[in-house]
Amino acid sequence: MSAARKRVAVVGVGTMGSQAAWRLAARGAEVVGYDRFAPGHDRSAAGGETRIFRSAHFEDTRYVPLLQHADVLWEQLQQETGRELRRLTGCLLMGSPEGQQMATVLDSIAEHGLDHDVLDAESLAKRFPQHRLDDGDAVVLDRRAGFIRPELTIQTAARRAEQLGAVIHRYTAVREIVPVANGVEIRTDAGSEHFDAAVVTPGPWVNDLLPDLPWQVDVRRVISAWFMSTAPDAWFGEERPAFIRTSPTHWYGLPSPDGVSVKLGLSQALHRLADDPNQLDRTVRPSELEIYRDLIGRYLPDLCPDPTRLAVYMEGYTESSRPLVGPLPGNENVILLAGFSGHGFKLSPAFGDIAADLALNGSSSQPIDFISTADRVAA
Repeated sequence: MSAARKRVAVVGVGTMGSQAAWRLAARGAEVVGYDRFAPGHDRSAAGGETRIFRSAHFEDTRYVPLLQHADVLWEQLQQETGRELRRLTGCLLMGSPEGQQMATVLDSIAEHGLDHDVLDAESLAKRFPQHRLDDGDAVVLDRRAGFIRPELTIQTAARRAEQLGAVIHRYTAVREIVPVANGVEIRTDAGSEHFDAAVVTPGPWVNDLLPDLPWQVDVRRVISAWFMSTAPDAWFGEERPAFIRTSPTHWYGLPSPDGVSVKLGLSQALHRLADDPNQLDRTVRPSELEIYRDLIGRYLPDLCPDPTRLAVYMEGYTESSRPLVGPLPGNENVILLAGFSGHGFKLSPAFGDIAADLALNGSSSQPIDFISTADRVAA
């Protein structure tokens, strides 16, 4: 069956689903999307004004070719829609060179020839005086990096998919995905529809929708916090890179596009489990802000330690921190994208394109063996 005649459902039109819908529709597939809310909502993983895009990777150098593919597609989506979804401002990567994550960054730069600057303490103090270092820290400025606008990106990708012929059912929760002869049946409260294949991108609802999934995905409650600066010229001058620190605490920050505040966030180990994605606790208690105070005092002393804004989201984490990308066991017609473990947004166009490959062709030319469900051992 040709792509032009293949009927594909996209379950969850968020970070990954909106991109999958765009890439499928661009290839002529008949695309029907379902979302329990609407593209660009703030009730799950996407939200909070900004996400980091970077070329280097902390976890595994094998992500770099996927980042490069995503880079091309970010540019393509912006060109097709005329919207600025991403701005390249650079990203500072900092931490002990003896740690695994900074070592992987340096390896990925060397292996793939990434555009970067290596900064010593003196040059960092001159160019980015807002930052403090620990003795011996390595600092790399990833030049092909910057920030992404998540809510705008999801709405834009979804609308582009619709322009190309996709139909998106908003405020329509999928209750069940059932393998049937020659395809998949998608069941909602409004009834059932038959498809040749389904791309399933449920975000934090993965365990609700797929209770028999053979891999564990922990849903965690993620806090973003915004802080004002007493030295705004340092944050919002000509150079305004995002940053990620790998040690002794893994955390990150982005100067806000409005030029007023700096958004800070923490890593997986510092997020509480969210037992029920339908009843997320969005109240941030004073005790949860103590770590921000400590980090600001140690590394970013010009930030006021009391936040002006707080937001709570959810993310799905696998035990290995590697996402689940590929067909469900025993059902080649259901393509799963889940468990991106806090580092999926920058890669989302690439994963959307890979999902289209798998749904339409059964394989992808992209190097996904290390994250593919096809050879994954169940948890």
